[in-house]
Amino acid sequence: MAQKITFTKMHGLGNDFVVINALTNLLDTAYYTDLAIQLCDRHTGIGADGLILILPSDKAHFKMRIINSDGSEPEMCGNGLRCFAQYVYQNNLISTPTFQVETLAGIKEPSILENGLVKINMGIPELKRNKLPMLGSPKDTPVINMPITAHHNNFIMTGVNMGNPHAVIFVDDLKKIDLDTLGPKFEHHPLFPERINTEFVKIINKHEARMIVWERGAGKTLACGTGACAVLVAGVLTDKLERQATIHLPGGPLEINWDANTNHIIMTGPATHVFDGTFDL
Repeated sequence: MAQKITFTKMHGLGNDFVVINALTNLLDTAYYTDLAIQLCDRHTGIGADGLILILPSDKAHFKMRIINSDGSEPEMCGNGLRCFAQYVYQNNLISTPTFQVETLAGIKEPSILENGLVKINMGIPELKRNKLPMLGSPKDTPVINMPITAHHNNFIMTGVNMGNPHAVIFVDDLKKIDLDTLGPKFEHHPLFPERINTEFVKIINKHEARMIVWERGAGKTLACGTGACAVLVAGVLTDKLERQATIHLPGGPLEINWDANTNHIIMTGPATHVFDGTFDL
């Protein structure tokens, strides 16, 4: 007899997810990869950029696992974590608006604000080349304004790890960027042994920037929370942005603040419920 699994479809600025409460829907971990590929397919499944699983944790209030639409598992997903936080709070799995979530990138602390937005302390960005990780030397210094070639084009990139790796590239005109071609070239670039997320960014002013993104394992998405954080960090490091700025993504804006006292990145943005449903496993 088929097992009926309940799910919720959610999105953070168009970066969409199938969310499953694995506290009550008991799933064999061996099926996570195949399940993500099946459910995220936009033609034969529910359709999403990734599958989010709500799991018990012995280190925090909950544990989040996210599986990309291609079956790979990233260390962290900012938009996914906001959806995760909104789900557990709205479904009364926790009563306090601030709580802790275990991720592969460490414990993160989301807060549900009174206006319905979700604020998350994303931690301290990692800037060293070997922590990105990126091949080459020197290994223990930041990658800032480094020339890189992809698809026979020369770019200048700054590397930031926000729990997952990002290559941030500032450009004069986003319309001239062929993301469908360049995105995969960067993702699978030989310099990045664990692949990479890539953001192309147009600076509007010191407090605003516009970005498009190619996500490792998901492709072109409408938003990337960790990517927006990486953009702010790269903008500060290259003197293009102040430490607090609005990052405009195709799906909408995120407010990012790099706290000068703690060095932590604070991300604030929405998480939206779309619909609930069931499927047979």
